[in-house]
Amino acid sequence: MKSTQNSFVYHPAGSRGFTQWEWLKSYHSFSFGEYFDPARIQFGALRVLNDDLVNKGAGFGAHPHANMEIVTIPLSGDLHHRDSTGRDAIIRQHDVQIMSAGSGITHSEVNANTDIPVAFLQIWILPETKNTTPTYEQKTLDTAVRNHLVTIVAPDNPKALHINQQCWITLLTADSQRQFTYHTHRPGMGLYVFVISGSVVINDETLLERDGGGWMDTELFSIITQTDAKILMLEVPV
Repeated sequence: MKSTQNSFVYHPAGSRGFTQWEWLKSYHSFSFGEYFDPARIQFGALRVLNDDLVNKGAGFGAHPHANMEIVTIPLSGDLHHRDSTGRDAIIRQHDVQIMSAGSGITHSEVNANTDIPVAFLQIWILPETKNTTPTYEQKTLDTAVRNHLVTIVAPDNPKALHINQQCWITLLTADSQRQFTYHTHRPGMGLYVFVISGSVVINDETLLERDGGGWMDTELFSIITQTDAKILMLEVPV
């Protein structure tokens, strides 16, 4: 049984919204496109968490965004990114990209592979300040790092990609039966955890592969891996 406390929300993998086109399969942790659930509009500043699979050679054509922080994390395969600032880049597996749409930007994301699909997470965070100058950053993660909490996006960490929000995104790749502690950076924040692979127990709540869970009014977290696991942790204002 899952906790009934108001401060915890549970999104099992099978409860997510789903969009399927000829070239795309997309699972939505929050309302997106034709999928709408009034109980799952957002989690604080976290507005979108899509789990996408795009066929070889296909992708999202040029389209606009404004006033949104967009984080892209390829899980397998590579994406070809182009945008209206002139940026033309390949986002590879083990990379992380952030695009701050600010006052407005047009971009496309297309599978860069001609032989395999590309799987990636697409995350939208509401910005702290609107109508800023659009920016773009990308970095390659160190795949040798295991059993350590790695901050990949932050407003105040020069080793992470910068975000226009009081938001910290942390990645954990860990062996089975390991224990970790996470403390929020500020009081009153929320923490949403998405399990990329494996299973974990966080503050006595069990999350399985592709499950999501969000905590409000909690600052200290105990994380125990039941199997080899990879999890994404998103700390956002709620």
